[in-house]
Amino acid sequence: MGKTSLEKTYREEIVGQLMEKRGYANSLQVPRLEKVVVNTGVSTAREREALREAVDTLGVVTGQRAVITKARKSVSNFKLREGMEVGARVTLRGDLMYNFLYRLINVALPRVRDFRGVPPKSFDGAGNYNLGLTDQSVFTEIDLDKVKHTIGMDIAIVTTAKTDEEARDLLGLLGMPFGS
Repeated sequence: MGKTSLEKTYREEIVGQLMEKRGYANSLQVPRLEKVVVNTGVSTAREREALREAVDTLGVVTGQRAVITKARKSVSNFKLREGMEVGARVTLRGDLMYNFLYRLINVALPRVRDFRGVPPKSFDGAGNYNLGLTDQSVFTEIDLDKVKHTIGMDIAIVTTAKTDEEARDLLGLLGMPFGS
């Protein structure tokens, strides 16, 4: 599979810009994207159809089959038993990761209603960025006529950056629309 436009931009332009800005001696010191994890939780009270729809939705949005996640512990207040299916997740790397990130930044996020940029404080202290979407309909791949359940998702962008500032520079150059 050929290189995506976002990956090409990273290799040809962003690496040089970050080396110049941050003063890296070697191009291997420049932070890069490691993986993108898309995760969704489905309420245990809902029918199994919602879980199947979540798996299908994540598959359509990411281009990769989702894995069903199970509860690790039993929680009686939530009527949750250990081993119950509670959500779905996809880990993207390589070309699929760059394709998904490109579509997220350039197509899906601008379609969010009243969008003012993603929160700039959603870094975890180790150079990784997390954001949540409340509705899957912002992705153009979703056929809105077939949607029965609204599925929110958490998106974790894992980088090799050591600090949040390095990761912010990397994601900013990749086109992530940070708000004020």
